[in-house]
Order: sequence, then C-alpha cells, then structure tokens
Amino acid sequence: MLTLPVSVRVFVARGATDLRRSFDRLSTQVQGVLRQDPLSGHVFAFFNRRRDRVKLLVWERDGFWLLYKRLESGTFAVLDRDEINARELYLLLEGIEVVRQRVRYERRVVGQFENSRS
Repeated sequence: MLTLPVSVRVFVARGATDLRRSFDRLSTQVQGVLRQDPLSGHVFAFFNRRRDRVKLLVWERDGFWLLYKRLESGTFAVLDRDEINARELYLLLEGIEVVRQRVRYERRVVGQFENSRS
C-alpha cells in the first residue's frame, strides 16, 4: 500500500503517455507537459492510451521511485483535472470513480393557497 503525507500533491498527465518511458523521459515530461519540478517530492501519474495501465513517478531524497500498475480487466477513470489529492489517487488506483456532482434539492409545492374571501 502506498502511503503519502498530506503535503504531497498528485499531478496527472491527462493525455496518453508511452509507458515504455522510464525515469529520465518521464521526468522530462513532468517539466515539459505538467510544468512541475520532478525533484519536488510530489507524485506524477501517467496513463497509457487504453487507460488500463498507470505509472507513478516519485522523487525520494536519493532517487526516483517508479510504480507501475496494470489492470487485468477494466480501465482507470478519466480525470478532468491536472491535480488530485492523495485520497482520490487511492480511489483511482482501486478502480473507484470519484464523482463530483452538486446535489440540488428543490422544494416541492404540495398545493396552492386558496383565497378564502369570496
């Protein structure tokens, strides 16, 4: 299980990435596409075109970590943001789609008031 401190941010490359890339090319993509510092200690997520594989790139004090997950069935949810929090990353990796919809309640009118004066 991946444990992240609350101070760590998670950045997502929303486009498809060639997952044959390794440490150096992914860190270059972090600088070029995501406009972030790969040595910041934050997590950077990259998905393939079919969205059934993900690579996470993380810098730790003395080197990079590269975590790779391949789904046997299904796909990872499509994200509409470039940054998510650690909780959303956990849910994403477990295959749970986070839906951010605002629920609006409307007050139903049971009957109309009648004027009792005739």
